[in-house]
Formats: sequence, structure tokens, C-alpha cells
Amino acid sequence: MRIYFADAFNFLRKLTLRRAWNAAKVLASYFVTRLLRRPVQWGLPVTISVEPTTACNLRCPECPSGLRSFTRPTGNLRKDFFRQIIKELGEELIYLIFYFQGEPYINPDFLNMVEHADRQGIYTITSTNGHFLNKENARKTVASGLDRLIVSVDGTTQEVYENYRKAGNLETVLQGARNVIAAKREMGSSTPHVIFQFLVVRPNEHQIPEIYRLAKEIGVDEVRLKTAQVYDYEQGNPLIPLNERYSRYAQQEDGTYRVKNQLLNHCWKLWHACVITWDGLVVPCCFDKDAQHQLGDLKQTSFAELWQGEDYQQFRAQLLRGRDQIDICTNCTEGCKVWEKA
Repeated sequence: MRIYFADAFNFLRKLTLRRAWNAAKVLASYFVTRLLRRPVQWGLPVTISVEPTTACNLRCPECPSGLRSFTRPTGNLRKDFFRQIIKELGEELIYLIFYFQGEPYINPDFLNMVEHADRQGIYTITSTNGHFLNKENARKTVASGLDRLIVSVDGTTQEVYENYRKAGNLETVLQGARNVIAAKREMGSSTPHVIFQFLVVRPNEHQIPEIYRLAKEIGVDEVRLKTAQVYDYEQGNPLIPLNERYSRYAQQEDGTYRVKNQLLNHCWKLWHACVITWDGLVVPCCFDKDAQHQLGDLKQTSFAELWQGEDYQQFRAQLLRGRDQIDICTNCTEGCKVWEKA
């Protein structure tokens, strides 16, 4: 595994004693929970994912945003509401992910929120489909202090790319990446650390060697291969790669498929992280895409109160009793190898 020293140093320089102490408390409470087999929660989250928007310009087939299939409302995170979240949690957060569903750059205040988090010394990450990285936005992205930019590039030719990224244009994405690299050089900035994320599906798995060549040519910092979550996998799915190394699912003797990982009755994410939707709902993790398991509402309750509240503790207790009884857990890959770096 390659170590990206500039990115690692940038991450570590933002680690304060307060944040380290909070992380130690969270980690200790997780191990005490596993020992006692009952939920114990100390500290506040080490990381949160906030949702800039649920809107998206693409129509990807396994994404609720792309399918326009949400039962929850579509909207944009307000910057004043975001600042309230940071006021309560910012001194404990080690890193913050500006992504859940939707395309972050659709929210006109997105980069202003990144800049605010950066001023609080929080390591910031976002994931984008790359269609909004024109020269102006590229410069604004670098100026915002964003630490890590993940750009989805799920094919190296338009024909293959649009198999999954419906309504997308590969050349627009690649030019967007070039714009960010150029802006970094012009502005003398080492950030953001730019990653090409390649979601491996059957139509594009033959292009894995090519994505590395393309990334090197453009000058991005890193390539990550990611396995794809599909919803209807039991009888097979045309998106499941033929090479099982890049699949979350294993074919059984009867021809059906199962999730590879063993569904253990514990989950680190419920202790160190959470997701906050654009309208302030707190949900357990990124697998609850439609916010069906709402554990609190920040418009009504402080985060500290709901983090230790009855709904959260009951959900953690239910998880310890049996993750196979929680719908969002049954297609989860927590504990699976998801990333391959190069």
C-alpha cells in the first residue's frame, strides 16, 4: 500500500489533543460495549457525513438520487444550519465528509461551508461526479481549503462510462480534474488531495489498467477502486463484476449470490460516526439512504442529547442483538475489503 505523505501530514497536523482524547473515549467505549454486550457510548463522533443536497444531475441506476426514488424531500443544506452543527461538534471532529446523497456542487453554498469547516481546523472531504469543476469552481475549491476531493470516474471511454453514469459526460469530468490540478499548481497549494474513484462494475472492469494510466497522465494524486453495492443481487445482476476480487457478492453453488462478509453483531460506525441529512435528520450510516432509521432531528434536539438518547441507544442495542434483523445492515459490507489503492 502506498502512503501519501503530504495528505497524511495534512491530516495529522489538524489533530488536536481534544480531538485525540475524544477519539480515545469513543474507541474505549466501543471495546467496552463488545466486552459487556450492551451499548456504552463515551465521547462525540470522530467523523460525520453532512449532506449538502439530495439533488443530482445524473441518473445512476443504483443510486436513489439518480433514480429520483427518495420518499424524503429534496433540498439543500443551509449554511447557517451547518454552522450550528460545527459550533456544537467542530472541536471534537477529526474529519468531516461533505457527502451523503446528491451532488455537493449543486448547493450554491457548498464551498462556503467547506471554507468555514477549514477555518475550524477540520479535515474535509467531498465526493463529486465531476461535472461542475469548471475553471472558476476549480479555483474556488482550492481556495476553500478542501483537503480531499474524490472524483467518480467509472470508465475510461464515454461508451463504458455512461453504462453506469447515466446522462454523464466523461470528457467534462476529466477536464474538471485537469482544472483542479492546474488551479493547485497556479495557487501553490498541495490541497485538495485528488482521488479518481473507479466504481468497479461488470461493464468497466476490463478498463482497470487504463484508469491508472489516465490518472497518471492527468496528474491526480491517487486511484481507488471501489466495489459496488447493488440492491437486487440474489439472482445475479449485470453490474456484478466477473472478477470476484472486485465484487461485494459471492456466487454460491446453486447459482445465487450472497454478501461476502459475515454479518457480525457489532459495528464500529455506530460508535464513531453518523450521517446528517440536509434538513437535520440524524441517521446511523450511509446505508440508510432514504433516512428510514431516524435517530434524532437537530432542528429539535442538540446533538449531544440525541447521541446519548433513547432512540440511539435502542438502535445500538438492536444491532448488538442481531444485525440480520436490521434491513440496512443486510446489504452492508462493514468488515469487507472495499477499497483497493494504488
